[in-house]
Amino acid sequence: MEKSFSESYKAAGVDITAGYQAVELMKQHVARTMTAGALGGLGGFGGMFELDMTGLTRPVLVSGTDGVGTKLKLAFLMDKHDTVGIDCVAMCVNDVITCGAKPLIFLDYIACGKNVPEKIASIVAGVAEGCVQAGAALVGGETAEMPGFYTEDEYDLAGFTVGVVDKAKIIDNTRMQPGDAIIALASSGVHSNGFSLVRRVFGLDSEGAKRLNVYSDELGKTLGEALLAPTKIYVKPALALLEKVDVRALSHITGGGFYENIPRALADGCVAKIEKAAVRTPALFDLLAREGGIPERDMFNTFNMGVGMAAVVPADQADEAVRILKDAGEDAYIMGEIVKGEEKGVELW
Repeated sequence: MEKSFSESYKAAGVDITAGYQAVELMKQHVARTMTAGALGGLGGFGGMFELDMTGLTRPVLVSGTDGVGTKLKLAFLMDKHDTVGIDCVAMCVNDVITCGAKPLIFLDYIACGKNVPEKIASIVAGVAEGCVQAGAALVGGETAEMPGFYTEDEYDLAGFTVGVVDKAKIIDNTRMQPGDAIIALASSGVHSNGFSLVRRVFGLDSEGAKRLNVYSDELGKTLGEALLAPTKIYVKPALALLEKVDVRALSHITGGGFYENIPRALADGCVAKIEKAAVRTPALFDLLAREGGIPERDMFNTFNMGVGMAAVVPADQADEAVRILKDAGEDAYIMGEIVKGEEKGVELW
């Protein structure tokens, strides 16, 4: 691309040579994600992947797309950009694994006011780390420089993933029944949802931003570190669980918290009865509730409250499921059970 440049376009705010520099800087990160099926490299018009049909009788492709939301505001304030890419990947792959699908490929989209190659490469480094954690190949992406649409210091980040599962192994909740156990997989913090409320509570769009770098005894770290902690990726632990246990549902606890996300995976006539005392809620959520004057109901209907994913398994397999998840590095525990109800929903007691 040595002969590709435009001074006129640069004068309008779009530096295409900066784009080429960013690609060169990100290549080392993208290379980390390459799996056996990935074909070609960066620079093509489309990302290619050869599907390995081993063990697949009737392959079903499962797709998911999402972004990081206003958590990006914290990255701007802290000038730290190498973890939000993990969030972006997590929000997509954690969704497709709830169907039982193994993520295969990932693509990212970055829109920015000014293309600073080092910053873009830092963002992609996070995306690549997320892909490594999920076992997905980063086969393509787009960086759009949009002067006048975003300020020079701001950007947006979104992603897209495709996974595969054999049709007979899709998690579809048809075997769910009263008495099944509900297992919690701990979150790393707020993850990537509810940050508009987080920013309001802590006044992060104004004077409160000064708190981000102040150490908190209650949190054991700075507020900024606690809030910017990347979303956990549950793909590999979930796949390990699916190999050994009859998983009847998986719920990714995102925006809407327990009340919105757990019912999405429940069978008709089933209610998730969860013991509040069993839920291991990190101090960050207590701080949010206290400083924001947020009622408990709203907390559980907005945030993950320390539970990033919930699994429903037969009661007689619950202990084994917890052991498998712990062996995979997860803080997992039983937090409730499935009971009979007229309408599927969540009951906290």
